[in-house]
Amino acid sequence: MIQLVTQFAAAEATSGIGALGLNAQSLIIQLITFIMAFIVLRQFAFKPIGKVLRDRRDLIESGVKLGEDMQKERAELDKTIAAELHDARLKADGIIAEASDAGRAAVAEAEEKARGKAEGILADAKARGEQDIKHMRGQLEKELVGLVSEATEAIIDEKIDATKDAALIDKALKRQGAKPQHAGSAA
Repeated sequence: MIQLVTQFAAAEATSGIGALGLNAQSLIIQLITFIMAFIVLRQFAFKPIGKVLRDRRDLIESGVKLGEDMQKERAELDKTIAAELHDARLKADGIIAEASDAGRAAVAEAEEKARGKAEGILADAKARGEQDIKHMRGQLEKELVGLVSEATEAIIDEKIDATKDAALIDKALKRQGAKPQHAGSAA
């Protein structure tokens, strides 16, 4: 085959390509070398490099797609979070309002109980005061009766019996505008 190429190159040397100053044989050899180098490079260099480049491009595209998907998911998540926060705020406001209402009701109930208790205490104190007044009035009347008896005995210089004593006391009390005591209750 090389002989054939060299003969063809020699025939062409004097005409056409040879007139340009090119050697056909060396041109063909360079062409064959170039084709063989191209085939070897294509098989062992261009294909693996192309594969690496395609893989890299696919990886970059998948990363970009993943980034876009993540941005969409983040936007949806932000919307969900905002909605949940809004719902949580509404629930918290409702709970606070309920607690405030319950607090007001508890305070009103406590005030009502305290008012009732205070009224009871006042009624008890008033009743006790009236009892104390009656008791003191009774003691005062007894002391007054005793004093009047002693004063009467000292003035008339004789001992008066209980009936006469009661009558004198009633008479004295009537003059003073007080309620007369009944005969037989003095002692």
